[in-house]
Amino acid sequence: MSTTIKTRSGRVLLVPNVQEDAEINQAAWSDPDAHPLTDAEWSQAQPLMRRGRPLGSGNKTQVTLRLDTDVLESFKATGAGWQTRINDALRSWHEQHV
Repeated sequence: MSTTIKTRSGRVLLVPNVQEDAEINQAAWSDPDAHPLTDAEWSQAQPLMRRGRPLGSGNKTQVTLRLDTDVLESFKATGAGWQTRINDALRSWHEQHV
């Protein structure tokens, strides 16, 4: 008989017993189109997609900055990536003036 485990989030998971696990593995190995991955294959596996924000350059500093509303809205109106475009505009100004 399967064992139940309750997670911290309250979900209930059914964990197969040894016999059920063996039957599941046997069925999987007998299907030529659905072989389970070996431990070596799992160690080489990489996620197809990362969750959350994409990795940044690693050299950014979070700041609080007050901008004129019209300037901010004009950058936001250009769509996604508006913060990067503000950074690029500041970098361009800095390169020309410093």
